[in-house]
Amino acid sequence: MSQSPAPTRKLSPVSRRTILFGTAAATLLASTGCIPYTRDAISTIGEVKFSNPLRIPRLADSAVDGDGVRTFDLTARAGTTEFLAGKQTPTWGFNRSYLGETLRARRGEKVRFNVRNELDETTTVHWHGMHLPAEMDGTPHQPVRPDGQWHPHWTLHQRAATLWYHPHPHGETEDHVNNGLAGMFIIDDDESDRLGLPSQYGVDDVPVIVQDRSFDDEGEFTTRYRGINGFLGDNILVNGTYAPYLDVETELVRLRILNGSSARVYNFKFDDDRRFDLIGTDGGLLEKPRRMKNIVLSPAERAEIVVRMKPGSRTILRSAPQDLGAGVLATGAGGNDRMEVLQLRARPALRRSGALPAQLVAVERLRPRSSATKREFVLDGVEINGKEMDMSRVDTVVPANNLEVWTVRNVAGQPHNFHIHDVQFQVLDVDGHAPPPELTGWKDTVFLPGKSEVRIAVPFGSYTNAHVPYMYHCHLLWHEDRGMMGQFTVVAPDEVGSAPRKLEMKEMHDHA
Repeated sequence: MSQSPAPTRKLSPVSRRTILFGTAAATLLASTGCIPYTRDAISTIGEVKFSNPLRIPRLADSAVDGDGVRTFDLTARAGTTEFLAGKQTPTWGFNRSYLGETLRARRGEKVRFNVRNELDETTTVHWHGMHLPAEMDGTPHQPVRPDGQWHPHWTLHQRAATLWYHPHPHGETEDHVNNGLAGMFIIDDDESDRLGLPSQYGVDDVPVIVQDRSFDDEGEFTTRYRGINGFLGDNILVNGTYAPYLDVETELVRLRILNGSSARVYNFKFDDDRRFDLIGTDGGLLEKPRRMKNIVLSPAERAEIVVRMKPGSRTILRSAPQDLGAGVLATGAGGNDRMEVLQLRARPALRRSGALPAQLVAVERLRPRSSATKREFVLDGVEINGKEMDMSRVDTVVPANNLEVWTVRNVAGQPHNFHIHDVQFQVLDVDGHAPPPELTGWKDTVFLPGKSEVRIAVPFGSYTNAHVPYMYHCHLLWHEDRGMMGQFTVVAPDEVGSAPRKLEMKEMHDHA
């Protein structure tokens, strides 16, 4: 599909005397061969012509066998994709040239994946937000080498939610995701079906995978220029579409928004300041719709919003400036940027939609006892608790079926976020205050602006393995790749004291 050319914007390399965000950050940038930069705030307002229909990732085919196992085939491969008119960009994707098909299954189903790697590099497939055994999680400990295969399988023991899948190779995650390896994973259940929410995939229930990208003169991706967060692109792709618009056919349209960028934090709002209803976050639906004018999503966070349209009307989803840090920290993290994302175009006649229910689903409030296990995680630079990632080190051992309270503190001036594998948690407080509406549901990733703190209630399940870890990490992927990650195992309560703190460094599964 031919797409309009993207405007060219200069990103200025910064001199030594203008690096104001700290010696550690400057050293980190230099060590990777990347050029740090300062710049005026990027604004694409009024520049984007919204000339291309939004691509809707197709629903992946699957088959259910006699044992009730739903099986998907998923192949990582290289190709080329036309984002800009007349230019072919080298890309990676799952079952396609860029991004992946949308996986869809139901709560309670058994699922199995035939994962094949046709790339020239080792990769993994991590099921972000999923509750599953550690050996199926797709971490760096489950590599899939070139021409290799992997066959993870588990039962979907969690509520309806918008999840996603992406690679997780240690030190290479940002490159693999930026090349295009990512896709959405939707879980349905009977409870959500009964609510009458917009649910026709690609019509009134639309995936919106938002990514920032930069192109060189040949139309290839470039990530050479970086801020303190990592790579910040000067163009937006939605589902792999540049300058996208969505033809809306119904009064209500449900947007499943995923921040699929590696570093950029978005403050989503509409150009006419219209309100929308937030109905779900990372781990599923909220108790009731929340009327909002904007929502901030850091990398990997998701939000399900419902927008009401009038016949013939138009509105633009944008990202507005936000408070990410002081001075150059805000600029280097993209906090001053204004980005056009997606235009909604209502048709002259719209199909009527039912009213949103006043109540959605019951969300059990986690109330940890005063005696609950408490842990603290301090984020600074690219370290957690003063340590960088070590594949052979187990940082934390957790007893199964335990409810814990984790305090996550960002002591740096720059933004971070915090993602925990295997669990959906609840935010107890933010800087000592009750969480805002968008943090009252189930979460697997939480944003921490500079100098901030959250307390979360983390319920661990019954999957145990003393020798295969899960991860917790900053999901700003450049930070993760540089070592801002730790490992934890879940074991039977009587095995916590004897569980190994060192892992044998060999491939835990041979997928060649």
